[in-house]
Amino acid sequence: MSRPRGNVRLDDNAEQQDAKMNEMIVLGKIARWEKVKALVLDSVSSPITKRVYNMALNEFMVWFQQAPRPGFTKATVHAWRVSLEERGLGSSSIIIRMSAIRKLAAEAADNGLLGAELAAGIRRVKSMKSVGIRVGNWLSQRQAQALLSAPDITTVTGLRDRAILGVLLGCGLRRSEVAALTFAHIQQRDGRWCIVDLVGKHGRVRTAPMPTWVKVTLEAWTSASCVAQGHVFRPVNRSGCVTGERLGEKIVWQLLKQYAVEIGTPGLAPHDLRRTCAKLCRAAGGELEQIQLLLGHASVQTTERYLGTRQDLVHAPNDAIRLKVAV
Repeated sequence: MSRPRGNVRLDDNAEQQDAKMNEMIVLGKIARWEKVKALVLDSVSSPITKRVYNMALNEFMVWFQQAPRPGFTKATVHAWRVSLEERGLGSSSIIIRMSAIRKLAAEAADNGLLGAELAAGIRRVKSMKSVGIRVGNWLSQRQAQALLSAPDITTVTGLRDRAILGVLLGCGLRRSEVAALTFAHIQQRDGRWCIVDLVGKHGRVRTAPMPTWVKVTLEAWTSASCVAQGHVFRPVNRSGCVTGERLGEKIVWQLLKQYAVEIGTPGLAPHDLRRTCAKLCRAAGGELEQIQLLLGHASVQTTERYLGTRQDLVHAPNDAIRLKVAV
């Protein structure tokens, strides 16, 4: 039995769309690929998500071109997910990469480059389940002190690095927030120094109180570098001179890697210092809600995961409520 002509036209149109998408990836038509990728990146607001999606899409394109593929199909995306698992990536890393591919399929379909049925099939490819809670890494009080003391403060670069480590450890900033920190953020509130109106993940705005010792590290750096406006942290050349208007996020990671090795904790990441800040605050008696506000978490459950908090039924907090009951 022959199909109705209208369906033939729809199928032909879908095939043409699929061919456009596959041709763009296989032949490496960079201008068109970058255009579609830009649509994906523009659909998310977080700079961190943009950076991860960009990396994921570039990885996918390289993988796609390494061997003959049936096209940008559900089967191909499933094979991509399998390849991620074979690389030994964690569930979170696979989930974010699969999310980027689903966005790619949606944007390609919306712009006439991929058939709606193929796009729907790609979106149905299952990602990995996040099993358990990743504890992460953090430093003890002694290790944190050793890290803060590691930079050579007889140099301008060392003073800058100490101040960066201080902000990471003492204020719980993300590396992107450290790179974006300006003098306008540093103001007094309620008689103390704070980092105000800090825009973090998902555009959430918060104020982070600044310990006195962190302010001391900042003043030592700004005094030595003669930096007084704009971005707080800047590139410094080998002669000890400031050479740019803003420090890149990668530099924050690189300098931490160097000092982490020096104190015997290789593999330390900037986010581990954010976790360390939370842990040290809690150990010093900080309230959970205040730590949540300091870090800018949307929910207290996220803060609890950082801290590895578990309910203590033996030393329950409500046992301290001393009310009397007549008997």
